[in-house]
This record gives sequence, C-alpha cells and structure tokens, in this order.
Amino acid sequence: MDQPLEHAIANIVQTRAGQYPTPIVRAFFDEATFSASYVVHDPVSLAAAVIDPVLDFDAPTCRYSSTSAQAIVAYIESEGLSTEWLLETHAHADHLTAAPVLQAHVGGRLAVGRAITTVQTIFGELFNAGPEFPRDGSQFDHLFDDGEEFKVGAIECRVLDAPGHTPAGVAYVIGDSVFCGNTIFMPDYGTARTDLPGGDARQLYRSIRRLLRLPDEARLFLSHDYKAHGRDTYAWETTIGAERTANVHIRDGITESAFIAARTARDQTLALPKLILQAMQVNMRAGAFPPADENGKCYLRIPLNTI
Repeated sequence: MDQPLEHAIANIVQTRAGQYPTPIVRAFFDEATFSASYVVHDPVSLAAAVIDPVLDFDAPTCRYSSTSAQAIVAYIESEGLSTEWLLETHAHADHLTAAPVLQAHVGGRLAVGRAITTVQTIFGELFNAGPEFPRDGSQFDHLFDDGEEFKVGAIECRVLDAPGHTPAGVAYVIGDSVFCGNTIFMPDYGTARTDLPGGDARQLYRSIRRLLRLPDEARLFLSHDYKAHGRDTYAWETTIGAERTANVHIRDGITESAFIAARTARDQTLALPKLILQAMQVNMRAGAFPPADENGKCYLRIPLNTI
C-alpha cells in the first residue's frame, strides 16, 4: 500500500467533510516567465504558506528586482497573515526564486524536497561551483521526505515526491488543494518537459499517475501556463478529475510507453528555458547568489558547449 498517497487522500476527504478548514488560495501570475506563485492560508488562524515565489530578472541587463515578491508581501500584510512556510516545488529552471526576499519581509521556513541534493550535485558540477558550495541541502531550512506531514495553521498537509521534470520535484497536498509544481499543466496543454539535466520521462509518467489517484474533486494548482492553442486566457487551476479525463498527454488510457514516446519527441522540439543558466545557479543555493568576487561584485557563470 502507498501510505503517503493514502494519507494525502485522507487529507482531501477530511477537508471536504469539514474536519479541517478549507484553505484559501490566492494566485500571483508572472507573465514574463509564465509562472504561478501562491499564497495559501488557514482562514481561522490566518497561518500561511507561500509557494514558488518569483524574483524578477532581466536577462539582457542581468538586473533583478523584487516587484513580484513585494506584491505577495503586500497581500500577506493586508490580510493579516502569518507566514509559516516558504515552499518550493522544485529548483526552477525558468525563474529565480524570491524566497529570500519573502523570508526577509514576512518570515517562514524555506523548504523543498530532500532530493534537492541530487540537483545540487548535477548543477554544482555543471557550474564548477567548487567545494565551498555544499551539496547537502543545508541552504534550506527543511528538506521534506515523501509522505511527510506538516501543517499550515490547523490545515493538514502532506508531501508527495513527484520526480521526472527534475529529480527533486514534490507536490504539496494542503487540505483539499494540490500544488503540483512542474508535473502536469492544464488539460489542454499536457505535461512538463523531461529533457533538462536529471529529468526522466518514465519517472514523470509514474509521478503523475500517482497524483491522479487523488480524489477527482481535489483542486489542482499548477506552476505554469502557456495558453494552449485556441485558448485566449491563462489558467492555472483545475481538478484531478479534469486531468484524468482530458489531459492531452496523460489522461486515463494512455500507456507509459506511449507517453514516453510522445514526451520525448516533443522535448526534442523545445528550446532551453531562457533563464536556466541564471536560475539554476541561484535556485540550487535556495535563492542566494554566488559569493562575490574580491572586487565585491557577484557574477553568474555561463558554461560553453555544455547543455
């Protein structure tokens, strides 16, 4: 029996039955990176978690700002929320995390899945980060194990490992709401890519099929949306049931071998994420920039002929 999954299902069922408060979810969409960040809170205690906050970064000038993060801070303060957690679903390749900005302003423990150490090993070598860069996840306040339980106020929460897009992907089941990171997208768009370092299409298929065993009525909140062909608006919320019946890549009835073949073929047509080289150097450090050189300036490395 898959105990972590069974416990996650119980979270959703019990929340729907009124045994726990239903979480309130506010999304913040960053069109520049097509990324959705979330503030989820307990309506009774006003305890909150922030999921996948975005740091604004302009690649041509290599300048960053915290405009998007400040909007989240303003919302937390206006609602009188108390931030308990800053949750990363994975080390993002398409945007820099703003978790340190949020932590400085509203607090919270910064957490990610324990397999972040694998990501740190892969990208630490890619960027030749040297022995001064620990590959043990110690930059984060907490590393979650599969099935681990935590709370946001009185709301029961579970962590489900969801590797495939990256080795360290996790989904957070918070009450009746599932924050699935880069695993699955809106039903008309499909699933996340698996061709980046450490990705694996077979793992992604199995991770998603595991998530799709959650109750159909569970709310599913996505990390990205790119507006599928024919759709004029962005969308980042759906349900487990909608994905099971209609997802163009992995709905019920699509076999593992068929998914791997289709996902691999599609990945071969995709360009690298525009910010992968900048983002991964920062995100593998939990949002910190590399140490400054002797001149006091911080630099990001661009490896040649590598990926």
